[in-house]
Amino acid sequence: MSRRWSKGLLVMVLIALLVGGGYWLGKSSQGFTFPWRRGQEKPITKVPVTPLPQQVIIPQGTSDFEQRVMLAANKALPAVVNINTEKKVQVQPQPANPFFNDPFFRRFFGEQAPSNVPREQIQKSLGSGVIVSPDGYILTNNHVIAGADVIQVSLTDKRTFSAKLVGADPKTDLALLKISASDLPTLPLGDSDKLEVGQFVLAVGNPFGLSGTVTMGIVSAKGRANLRIADYEDFIQTDAPINPGNSGGALVNLSGELIGINTVIFSQSGGNIGIGFAIPSNMAKAVMYNLVEYGKVIRGWLGIGIQDLNPDLRKGFNYEGEGALVGMVVAQSPADKAGLKAGDIITSYNGQKIGSGSELKNLVGDTKPGEKVELKISRQGKEMTITVDIVEMKEEQMTQPGAGNPSELGLQVDDLKNELREEFGIPGELQGVVVTAVEDGGRAGEAGLQVGDVILRVNQTIVKSGKDFSKAVEPAGKDQVLLWIWRSAQTIFVVIPPQE
Repeated sequence: MSRRWSKGLLVMVLIALLVGGGYWLGKSSQGFTFPWRRGQEKPITKVPVTPLPQQVIIPQGTSDFEQRVMLAANKALPAVVNINTEKKVQVQPQPANPFFNDPFFRRFFGEQAPSNVPREQIQKSLGSGVIVSPDGYILTNNHVIAGADVIQVSLTDKRTFSAKLVGADPKTDLALLKISASDLPTLPLGDSDKLEVGQFVLAVGNPFGLSGTVTMGIVSAKGRANLRIADYEDFIQTDAPINPGNSGGALVNLSGELIGINTVIFSQSGGNIGIGFAIPSNMAKAVMYNLVEYGKVIRGWLGIGIQDLNPDLRKGFNYEGEGALVGMVVAQSPADKAGLKAGDIITSYNGQKIGSGSELKNLVGDTKPGEKVELKISRQGKEMTITVDIVEMKEEQMTQPGAGNPSELGLQVDDLKNELREEFGIPGELQGVVVTAVEDGGRAGEAGLQVGDVILRVNQTIVKSGKDFSKAVEPAGKDQVLLWIWRSAQTIFVVIPPQE
């Protein structure tokens, strides 16, 4: 063999060793290979917090926190879908000039002639949804699909499916859809009860039709209620940017778990200002299982009207603790049969402390019909325990109550005469006095009293006539007065403030 061939062979061996050594060097560092093309980032060389999906490339130098965000987003994105709906609506046209209805003019204008007849129009809307099972169940908001004639679901892999509505629950603003598919990417349902204020979360959805958008923020508050968005409210508040089109999308923790369904934003401009609300995953889970099993949501019913305890009510009842005030008890309801009374303060429900009326309402609704629950109450300063048999809430059940002269309160009352009962729709069995006038700027007006309200009790005194009312009010003088009133088939407590 010539020296030239020997040198060539040696060079080839050296090149082979270098390439092989580079390959095996690249195979080190926790099993990740170095990129050989320009523009590819070097994968991380340390073990991440959670297993790294094969398709994710983490740039070198990223922090553990950034890695967690990227991994959670990568896990959530394939499971969040775009929802397009169509529904037919009748559009009322602007009033047309009558002469256009004349056959002579219609010969010239034909179908273009303005008409007073309503026309059918297709209304389209966009929203988001979350795949929660590999066989195609999708959670979204009820308001996203309400009244839709056509529901189309688009996945991140560009496939589009016609969706079937399994069921909807307007009381929580949730809906469940189903598409015919298998082996779909899903988001695991996390435990929203373990969520804490200050935790970082991701909002994933399709704002303004921009598919696959991820934004980040924190949990601003929990247990938000009385927003008048839904009947049952226990919202997670977040500052993760949420915009129109995000409704029905996912609120995800940094473990890549679904902990909320994005529902609504608080905004005066229509865009994000850092106040968004999501339905907790635990509430969504309960609704979903009910819709799958029964096609509707079955809720427990106690049969009471409840109020939050504000400072005036606490003073009126001489009570400083937490709880929910019973404003009314429905006749023959479980609460009535168990001996619950208006004015009772429920402090505990099956061992869980009660901090507000909405909290109690949610607990009762989540209770399985037929279950016995233990209530701890405060009644005129005495602690009591009552056991109640919860029954199923029926749609047709309506809350019904059981059984002058101008005053310093700034109102006028009269006995419940037949003509007044008829005028204000007051039941015949109801006893009390009816408010016939409310003084502008007076104490009663400030408290929200209205003409047609029926006053049943003043402080702790039952009133059945104008004479009873005057006698009960007189000792109070200019002090605060607690009234129990009937209004629109419900009873509530109202505090009239003291005169300044």
